[in-house]
Order: sequence, then structure tokens, then C-alpha cells
Amino acid sequence: MADNIKKFLYVNRRAPYGTIYALEALEVVLIGAAFDQDVSLAFFDDGVFQLTKGQNTEEIGVKNFSPTFRALGDYDVTKLYVEQESLDERGLTAADLQEITYEDEDDDWAEKPSLKIVSRAELSDIMADQDVVLSF
Repeated sequence: MADNIKKFLYVNRRAPYGTIYALEALEVVLIGAAFDQDVSLAFFDDGVFQLTKGQNTEEIGVKNFSPTFRALGDYDVTKLYVEQESLDERGLTAADLQEITYEDEDDDWAEKPSLKIVSRAELSDIMADQDVVLSF
């Protein structure tokens, strides 16, 4: 990686709806990716709910932005880390999460998963390896 490209980790700790944080984080990620940043995302605490399947926001009258996560690969955002302990604490498993993939141009455009389930300790190491960590 070129020395002038910084690694940015966007931390998502809040539920997808009820505040503007989750949507704002997603918009900032897309902007950063458009400017060729090395962008990754971390989801823990209630932030894991942002990735769940089958979100329906009709009754609360807000736009369901969860399908946007599936487009992140088109912006070269392919590292989405989900903390296992947060899933466990909320009664969720990897099967409850959306399938988010990207096409790997270095591997004949093979479709690969963007979501990586990691332990709390692994996530701590990932965070320590970043140049910039932004929390939402």
C-alpha cells in the first residue's frame, strides 16, 4: 500500500434506526471510499443490528438503508468486521446477517464475502492497526 494512503476504520456501535448515526456513518464511508481511502468498517454493540437481514422500516416511517451495505464492494470497501461477542450478547448468529460480497478482480472476479466475524481481541488488534478510527 502506498505510504500516502491512510487506513480508516469506521466504527458502528449503534442500532440502525432511532438516531442519525448509522446512516451518517454509511454516507461518510461512501465519501471516503470515493476519495481512495483504505476504508473498513467495524460493527459491535448494537451496531451489529445494522447488518441484519429483513429489515422493515415501514412502521417507523424512515428509509431502510440496509441494502446499501451490499453495494460497498463497488466502492472497494471489502472489509466489514463484526464482533462475535456482540452477536452472542444479542442472540444473533452469522446466519442472521445479510450476505455482503464483493468481486475480487485479482482472483478472476470471484465473488467473496466482505463480512468477517472476529473476536473482541481480534477487533482490538484491527483497531490498533488503523491510522484513523472514527466512531459513530
